[in-house]
Amino acid sequence: PSLDLDFEKAGADAVDRLVARGHRRIAAVRPSLDLNFGYLFLAGYRKALRRHGIEVDPELIASGFINEAGGYGVTPQVMRSKAPPTAIIFNNDAMALGGCKALAEMGIRPGHDMAVTVIVDTPLCRYFSPALTAFRPALEPMGQRLAEMLLASLPAFAGPEGPRIIREVWPLELVARDSD
Repeated sequence: PSLDLDFEKAGADAVDRLVARGHRRIAAVRPSLDLNFGYLFLAGYRKALRRHGIEVDPELIASGFINEAGGYGVTPQVMRSKAPPTAIIFNNDAMALGGCKALAEMGIRPGHDMAVTVIVDTPLCRYFSPALTAFRPALEPMGQRLAEMLLASLPAFAGPEGPRIIREVWPLELVARDSD
């Protein structure tokens, strides 16, 4: 069985929300490793920008290590673009933590001077100041569904059609906070 999160839709939804709030220069910070969710997030980001008639600016896309140092290191890179962003979407909370520190050191207040959104919500996102807008997976229902999928793949628990291999993609739910 396979159950994944819809990182592509979350990337698009983050752009949609920021565009609705007046942003047109939106940066994306993603992991530099060959991780599927980073590619999916970026695909959704690009599609949403195009759908809104906004040109994808390569200067506003940065890749770094998937930790605080990665976010800290690449955030100044997008801020040095010819036309700096007014919003940044970070792929995870660790990159956002480092990125927000870099912004603060540049005299830019996250959530005030720069909108900040995170793709995957964690408890840490609530404790940022301001608290970070993020996208939350429904962990309990996902866990239950994954158990059902696992059982359906076993001959002893399969239905009349026999064992099944099931693949599903689940949405992430927006948790609107104060950072965007």
